[in-house]
Amino acid sequence: MCELCKIMLNLCNGNYLNGTQICIHIIHFKENKMKKTFHLLASLILVVGLMVTSCVSSKKYLASEAKVDQLQKDNAKTVALLNTCNTQVDNLKVEKATLQRENAGAQDDLKALSTESKMTIADQAKRLKNFQDMIQAQQNVMDKLKNSIANALMNYKTDELTVYIKDGKVYVSLEEKLLFKSGSDVVNPKGKEALKTLADVLNGTKDITVQIEGHTDNVPIETKQFKDNWDLSTARATSVVRILTKDYGFDPIRITASGRSQFHPATTNETTEGRASNRRIEVILSPDLNEIYKLLYQ
Repeated sequence: MCELCKIMLNLCNGNYLNGTQICIHIIHFKENKMKKTFHLLASLILVVGLMVTSCVSSKKYLASEAKVDQLQKDNAKTVALLNTCNTQVDNLKVEKATLQRENAGAQDDLKALSTESKMTIADQAKRLKNFQDMIQAQQNVMDKLKNSIANALMNYKTDELTVYIKDGKVYVSLEEKLLFKSGSDVVNPKGKEALKTLADVLNGTKDITVQIEGHTDNVPIETKQFKDNWDLSTARATSVVRILTKDYGFDPIRITASGRSQFHPATTNETTEGRASNRRIEVILSPDLNEIYKLLYQ
């Protein structure tokens, strides 16, 4: 019960108070009421302040957290970009080293060209004349060799062998019927005579190399001895090499054998005559070009 009510109750019960006592009680009552009101307002203000402060702090925290997340994303992008830049730098270093090597090579070539350019016109003309003379000399040797072989083998028919020059080389084409039976790599007596005549000419000629090539037509072969035309063509070329070197004394260092099967025909395989021409041994005589190469690269 509030103080004012107590005073009024005393009056009603006959507990009469004088005026001064009544005023004092009323004043005390008002003072207590004001104090309670003040404390209530202060408490409300404090609560509101705390709530406002809490809201502000929460917003700042969320803002800070978003900023940190963005910074982390930016940092990741920066790291990736840095790695890419480092890779490009490494690639540029490799390219630089390559360019430096190429530049060094170009400098060497330039020096060589500079040295060569110092040759007088007369020197260049002399060098060209020497080069032409050597080529002509080689041609003369091969022409003479071709004629010597053709004359030595003139008793053989044109459907047995032919002699010709191609690309600066002398070719002696010996057909199958002169050397071998069908499907065999054994040289017959007439073929050996032709090879002996050829060897006599070759043994008297220096500075040439000899390539023996075996050729077949496109008719497949498969026997106990030969699996296919590769086998047959190679075996026939090897048989001719053995006869020229072991029987007739040609230098084995200057001769090689190879089989070319059906893949380099001299003519068509569509006719009987064409297939017969394709079954052949070719003796290819090449000049020694070492002196020409030396002159070219002086």
